[in-house]
Amino acid sequence: MSLLEVLVGVAIVVGIIGVVVPLLPGTALVGGAVLVWAFDVGTARSWTVLALVVAVLALGTVVKYAVPGRRLQNAGIPASTTWAGAGLGVIGFFVVPVVGLFLGFVLGVYLAEHRRVGAAAAWPSSRHALRAVGLSILIELVAVLLAAGLWLAGVAAT
Repeated sequence: MSLLEVLVGVAIVVGIIGVVVPLLPGTALVGGAVLVWAFDVGTARSWTVLALVVAVLALGTVVKYAVPGRRLQNAGIPASTTWAGAGLGVIGFFVVPVVGLFLGFVLGVYLAEHRRVGAAAAWPSSRHALRAVGLSILIELVAVLLAAGLWLAGVAAT
């Protein structure tokens, strides 16, 4: 293994951690690290690995938002509530490091549902929002781990 491959591996591990601890852009870090590796190796096989990694990460990103969003919709949580959660999540990301995005999203859903249906009925919606956040993290984690596995297979093959 070359020094660059070791550094790319470290960047991929940091990216995986960034999925679980949302302080770092995990998916982008993994994709960028594999891109650097593909440029360095420069073979058709490395570019194929990069294409597969990008496809897995792109699909994971789409599914990460689509599946939890659909589950929230099926639970009867309106889009306006989801958007309120997303807005407060963005604010929370900057106010509370590491966990602010998740806390803000769940708090936003709770506040929007509290306004819409009252305090007693707002908590079930908040539980659905918590499950959606967890599912979103799990989907992204699976995609990043698959991408890391593809890179490892590419390194072993070159």
